Amino acid sequence: MTIVNKGFRGRRTETTRQLPPGQHLTADFPVLQAGPTPRIDLDSWRFTIRDEHGAEHVWTWGQMKSLPSERPTVDIHCVTSWSKLDTKWEGVSLDTLFESVNTTAEFALIGSYGGYTTNIPVADLLGGKAWIVYGYQGEPLPPAHGGPARLLVPHLYFWKSAKWVQSIELRGSDILGFWEGLGYHSYGDPWLEQRYAGD
Repeated sequence: MTIVNKGFRGRRTETTRQLPPGQHLTADFPVLQAGPTPRIDLDSWRFTIRDEHGAEHVWTWGQMKSLPSERPTVDIHCVTSWSKLDTKWEGVSLDTLFESVNTTAEFALIGSYGGYTTNIPVADLLGGKAWIVYGYQGEPLPPAHGGPARLLVPHLYFWKSAKWVQSIELRGSDILGFWEGLGYHSYGDPWLEQRYAGD
């Protein structure tokens, strides 16, 4: 039995906008994931940022929803070669969450409910580049797409936008996440076509 969904081969649409190399446009929103969709009770949901000294900053669901929200409209690019333009999200900027975090760490390991991990430089989480999102297209984010909340880092391949996000561990050194440990690129810039290690 495989734990990885097979690649998506859906409808293609055309655009005059430039896409990253090797990408095609889709009107669908394919569901690709490793493992089953976890069941997450909002009463017990927690999001934690743990700094390199072990200090933890924790938000409940109610606390996360009470923070100032943003509504980014972004393009997303999956490593399996589909791109979806002008997706509309709602959530909290990581700049807001990091206001209370004192860190000099350069690296982050993102953790999800269900055990998934991915590594991202801290610089790619800040400066208006990343959000914890809980809304999509004006509705609550569905579990199949990472609800109740996922990380959104649209300038990197979409596997970096971890579904069912639970934590950010700040680190002084980098460590590979789930897909990166299986041969995917450590950074994942779609415009440089960094799909696999060595690209």
